[in-house]
Amino acid sequence: MKLNEGFLSSMRGAMALLREHGPAKATEAIQRALHANVADKMYDVDSHQTGQGASLPSFANTANERFAFGAAEECVDVEDLGHVSTHRYSNAAGSRKYRLYVPPRENDDALPLIVMLHGCTQSADDFAAGTQMDALAQRHRCLVAYPEQPAQANPSKCWNWFKPEDQTRESGEASLIVGIAREIASTLNVDRDRVFIAGLSAGGAMAANIVDAYPDVFAAAGVHSGLPARCAHDLPSALAAMKGGRHPWMGRAGHETHAPRRPMIVFHGDADTTVNVANAMRIAQGFDARLDIDGGIRAQKAGNRASKASRIISSNGIDAELWIVHGAGHAWSGGNAQGTFTDPRGPDASAEMLRFFLEHPKES
Repeated sequence: MKLNEGFLSSMRGAMALLREHGPAKATEAIQRALHANVADKMYDVDSHQTGQGASLPSFANTANERFAFGAAEECVDVEDLGHVSTHRYSNAAGSRKYRLYVPPRENDDALPLIVMLHGCTQSADDFAAGTQMDALAQRHRCLVAYPEQPAQANPSKCWNWFKPEDQTRESGEASLIVGIAREIASTLNVDRDRVFIAGLSAGGAMAANIVDAYPDVFAAAGVHSGLPARCAHDLPSALAAMKGGRHPWMGRAGHETHAPRRPMIVFHGDADTTVNVANAMRIAQGFDARLDIDGGIRAQKAGNRASKASRIISSNGIDAELWIVHGAGHAWSGGNAQGTFTDPRGPDASAEMLRFFLEHPKES
């Protein structure tokens, strides 16, 4: 990235901070940008990382290397390393606000897009702070969109993953979320073979619904503490599914009967009392044709949670990864405490999801 482009990007970010957080935060960002300008290089808080064209490590050699991506990632301050803006998308189903992170522009290459769906009671800003996905997106040059569910649509701001009208193609909330992705792709240079969706809890369940209904739009999905696609049709069946029960509706024709359509990475804590870990196992059931890698119990940093990471492949050749985090509750693994529903002690779900996504572009 050329210096003048980075400096201008920093100024745009400072203006956004002024509007959203007041003059103190904006002043800090401007001072950092000026320091970067004097140094004649892009502001880089990681001294071991180059500012230009930082690339992903290779994960092709061993199972341990494949599951090592998160360990190498560190949080960075992205306030002046990209641009955050707020937009609103509308269609016949209504409208939703969304937060959009755009990394500094280095060239005209098409960028991957990640759509992140928050959990109940959360906001777009809260989810961004907790997952730290913007920091990873800055490093690996991705766009990140955070659609936001208003209380008017659900009193707890949950995505209505359990309502048939919000699950199916081109209707309800599913159409709004996909419409946001399409709007971004129509206005920015998006690599349409690398559009991904991820979510936590209700957002994870909605992500599972959407990747199943829109395999032409999304290349892969990440489901954290969520549920299988269309495993409920109303609130009672949703509550039953969350507790780990199998509602009779789940066995109806067209549900849990077809082969997986896109790769998925699934995270779940085995001490989750909100959404039972049995739901992660059910998501993985469609991929259990051949066990390719069993990561076993992973060594963690002192004081961090152990986890088991397994790679599985469906009969139609679709990849999945299943991560079970031992002792973890209903929270984003490896998340930042600045956001709600985060577990800083777990393996870094954001880094592992991004690594998995970039390994799985859509095959045309």
